[in-house]
Amino acid sequence: MKEFKIGRFNIGTNAAPFIIAEMSGNHNQSLDRALELVEAAAEAGAHALKLQTYTADTITIDHRGGLFDIQDKDSLWSGQNLYDLYKEAHTPWEWHGPIFDRAKELGMVAFSSPFDETAVDFLEDLNVPAYKIASFESAHHPLLRKVAATGKPVIISSGASRLDELYESVRVLREAGATQICVLKCTSTYPATPENTNLRTIPVLQDIFSDCKVGLSDHTMGIGVSVAAVALGASVIEKHFTLRRADGGVDSAFSLEPQELKALVTETERAWQGLGHIQLDTQKAEKKSRQFKRSIYVVKDIAPGETFTPENLRVIRPGDGLAPKHYDELMGKKATVAMQRGTPFTGLF
Repeated sequence: MKEFKIGRFNIGTNAAPFIIAEMSGNHNQSLDRALELVEAAAEAGAHALKLQTYTADTITIDHRGGLFDIQDKDSLWSGQNLYDLYKEAHTPWEWHGPIFDRAKELGMVAFSSPFDETAVDFLEDLNVPAYKIASFESAHHPLLRKVAATGKPVIISSGASRLDELYESVRVLREAGATQICVLKCTSTYPATPENTNLRTIPVLQDIFSDCKVGLSDHTMGIGVSVAAVALGASVIEKHFTLRRADGGVDSAFSLEPQELKALVTETERAWQGLGHIQLDTQKAEKKSRQFKRSIYVVKDIAPGETFTPENLRVIRPGDGLAPKHYDELMGKKATVAMQRGTPFTGLF
C-alpha cells in the first residue's frame, strides 16, 4: 500500500500516533462553544478535529415506538427518541465551514463522518482530506462506495460488527477505489469498559487487513487503554472530547476534558517512542552505564605470593575490573605481583 497521509500527517507505525479529537455533539448546539472546542483540541496537541455530518432526517425518520425509542435502561440515552436525540446532537451543516477553517488555522486537519450520500457531497464541497465511517454505518455499502469514489483516505470503525461484515466492508471500499484504509478496533458501548475493549484484537486485525493501517476508537474513560493500544500497534487513536463533562451534552459522559486530551497526545507518543526497535545488546546510550556494573576489585593490599580470599578480593562497583563470573576461579590462587587496595583486578585471565 502506498504512503498513508492525512494532510501533512503520516499515518503508520513509523510515525507518532495520529490523535483524532471527536467533537460529536459536545458543542451543545452553540457555535461559539464548538469553536472553543476546536481551540482546546489544538492547544492540547490533537492532530485532527472530527465532526459528524448528518441531520435527524438523513439518519432516521420522525417516528415513535419500537426501536425508534431507546429502551435500554443502561444506555446514556435511555428513554429518548432517536429523531429527537439526533436533532439535539447533530452539528448544523452551516457550522462545518467555520469549524474546519478554525481547525486548519490552528494546524489541525479537519474532516467528518458522513452518515449518508448527501453528506459526502456536502463534505466534498468543503474539500475534506479524509473520511471516517462510523461503526453503525460500516455495513452501509452505498455510503462506502460513495466515500471510496472520492479517492481519499478512509478510516472505518469496527464496533458492533462481525468479522465477516467488516471484511466485506473493506472489500467494498477497495473495489470502489479506496487505496488508503485504516481499520479501528471499536467497542460500541457508551462508555466502554477496559474489560470489553479487547485490545489484543489489534495485532490480529493487522494480520487480517495487512494492507490497511489499524487503530482504536476509544470510548473508555481515561487514557490508559489508548496508550496500551499504541503498544499493540495502533497508529490512530480517536477519542471524544469536551470542555467540561459537568456541562453535559450527548457524549460528555465518556469524553476527555482538555487536560486529559493533552495527556493522551503526550503519553501515546511516549508509548510509540518506547517501542523503538528490537535491541538484544548494549546500546550506544547505555555504554557509559556499564561502568556501574560490578567487577572484581582488590579491597585489601595483596603481597606477591599471597592467596586470594574474600577478604582481599570482592565483586563490587565500578565495572572496569575482571568480570564477576571469574571470581570463584580466583579463590585460593596466589598473586604474582603486589596489588593495592582500590584497584580493579585484571590479571590471570
